[in-house]
Amino acid sequence: MRRRIAFSGLALVIAAALATAVRAQNGSGFGSGRASPHETVSARVGGAHLSIVYGRPSMRGRTVFGALVPYGRVWCPGADEATILESSKELLLGSLRIPTGPHTIWMLPTADHWRLIVSQEPSGFHTRYYPNRDLGRVDLRLRELSAPVEQLTFAIAETSANSGTITMTWEKTEVSAPFSVVQ
Repeated sequence: MRRRIAFSGLALVIAAALATAVRAQNGSGFGSGRASPHETVSARVGGAHLSIVYGRPSMRGRTVFGALVPYGRVWCPGADEATILESSKELLLGSLRIPTGPHTIWMLPTADHWRLIVSQEPSGFHTRYYPNRDLGRVDLRLRELSAPVEQLTFAIAETSANSGTITMTWEKTEVSAPFSVVQ
């Protein structure tokens, strides 16, 4: 009888461990290691499929830019895994040519000027930036918003048949970069 109770207890422990492992593998629930929800935004522009996969941290009453995200330091716009920009066709972002495939993206914010950094790295963690893997850097358009945006948000919008804009908003900041699809 005692052995049957011990076996039942062991079975419950194994079942709980398996359930936690499945939730962690799926990126949701207890044990996932993620404090922020994750999202994918996508669009079709000029025959290319573009997507941005990122974690969506919230302000939660904090001052973000210049405090939580210090000025003058490279920052991954998101949480947990590095933010990934992927395109099925080559892009021209300013004068920077971005080959197909996934690339991590980073930003260098200051109080009055922001730059987007596109890395050759296809994936990674949001605190592990490798400058020697940069494809290049592009100036971003910076605009102050009248109302705060609680959660970091990316958008991809088509502006003409072969071009569009990538926009990130958070707190009272909006940054954007126009791009075109290489035909």
